[in-house]
Amino acid sequence: MPTYREPQLQSVEQTDILIVREMHCFFDFKKDYVFPHTILTLILSGSAQAMYDGQIFNHHKNDLAIILPGHVMHPLDCTDDFTYALLFISPKMLDDLRFHTFSHDHEKFNNAPVCSLTDDQAAHLLSIADQLETIANLTDKEFPHRYQTLLAQLAVGYEFLNYYRRDQDRQWAENRYADTFNRFCDLVAKHYRESREVKYYAELLDLTPKHLSKVIRTATNGLSPVEWIEQYVTTQAKRLIEARARQTLQETAYMLGFTEPTSFYRYFKRVTGMTAKQYRDSLFDKFTAPVGATGRADREK
Repeated sequence: MPTYREPQLQSVEQTDILIVREMHCFFDFKKDYVFPHTILTLILSGSAQAMYDGQIFNHHKNDLAIILPGHVMHPLDCTDDFTYALLFISPKMLDDLRFHTFSHDHEKFNNAPVCSLTDDQAAHLLSIADQLETIANLTDKEFPHRYQTLLAQLAVGYEFLNYYRRDQDRQWAENRYADTFNRFCDLVAKHYRESREVKYYAELLDLTPKHLSKVIRTATNGLSPVEWIEQYVTTQAKRLIEARARQTLQETAYMLGFTEPTSFYRYFKRVTGMTAKQYRDSLFDKFTAPVGATGRADREK
């Protein structure tokens, strides 16, 4: 069964895109996932259910799901015959894509992360993915205009995707809370190290905290803005703890924007019900810190 591995994801920065042709089932139903890349997922067979930024979506054959950088995806369930193809896009490629595409409605990727396609439409996008993979596997020496050609081919796929989604535009427009909710998600992903206060994000959105609370509770079926922020921050904390086994919890706290590690320790325990150290220890049978890295700074109060 194919699985994601860190070297694979690191290669996205080197090749600009990464295509995984067939995945079976989800990787872990117990975890939240936050990626630095844009990920397009085309369902090849079966069905599944996943949570994206606190909202539950059902996925079926020929559905195209889009996960944006910094947003939270949590697998919930899938059938035994569930398979899907993946396209990872590097942040640099995405920025250049936004500049070069003709239609500038990227926010629809937030408002409707799942798009239903016909058999022909799905097959067409897969053929574009084949061309992308061929170009991505070439070196700059072999193909001097590799990056520009890759970007142009990706832009073609993006324009066709928007063309295929046009009939769903009316549904997105009717959801008056979708845009605000997704702007809130984007802002938290961008500024969570600076602030974890609801008032901060309400001011950025030019809303009162009360109105923002109504929007978030409606969009997430009852989750408050502060609960959403807490879940996001602790998800990022878990991701750092998992990815940086030899990093102290103090360093993790600073990376998350906490000025005092003890504040992070209390925050993590209040939200998750366990200490950050307990979570770290649950991941590794035996954790050996670098010489001099353990001690007072890494003890939780």
